Amino acid sequence: MTERPGLEALDESTFETVLCVVAHPDDLEYGTAAAVEKWVRSGKAVTYLLVTRGEAGIDTMPPAEAGPLREQEERAGAARVGVDVVEFLDGFADGVVEFGVALRRAIAREIRIRRPDLVVTMTYADRFPRGSVNQADHRAVGLAVVDARSDAGNRWIFADLVDEGHEPWKVAQVLVVMDPEPTHYVDVSDHVDAAVASLSAHQAYLAALGPDYPEPTDLLGRILGGPADVVGVPYSLTGRLLG
Repeated sequence: MTERPGLEALDESTFETVLCVVAHPDDLEYGTAAAVEKWVRSGKAVTYLLVTRGEAGIDTMPPAEAGPLREQEERAGAARVGVDVVEFLDGFADGVVEFGVALRRAIAREIRIRRPDLVVTMTYADRFPRGSVNQADHRAVGLAVVDARSDAGNRWIFADLVDEGHEPWKVAQVLVVMDPEPTHYVDVSDHVDAAVASLSAHQAYLAALGPDYPEPTDLLGRILGGPADVVGVPYSLTGRLLG
């Protein structure tokens, strides 16, 4: 197997609990769910935290209707890769999530509750690996996750969380997926079908994108198959590991 120098297989023996934090329903389904299914099948505990309910994501549906529907679709998609704990934050609106203290505190609180070894989030870079512009909510949430990781381990930051009963927790690693400068990969070659099933659960959302939008099988094949010539496996999820 050929590997690009510096791009290593993620050592999956170093973690047993995983918290995935993203902005919207469906963010994890664009590839990360394949790794999640692999981890769940190996006995690791994985939970999801969504900052919004994606209520602004369907142009033909008012947010009051879209939010509950997309929450339901996210829970269905998570279940297809073995995740049954899916939490949603309150107070953050789809499309206008702002990086700041409130967001950092909310994520740090969940980290202290879940006490994960590994936190997974999406890139906060301006652009994705193929050059398309990254959406504002993704950038705000990804950066907040990185900062909340430190906040969660410091009892004097958000000290009121200790008063709530949430003692500090130090996260060993953060994996920033879909980053334009990856350092590691996860071989998900045997888990693509599960990822397709997870994304396909977002029926209303995908339908609203129109008939020209790629089918889940084709889309995930491109996303997960893209790094094949770099890492030497048919399908992989890549990301930047922050130790």
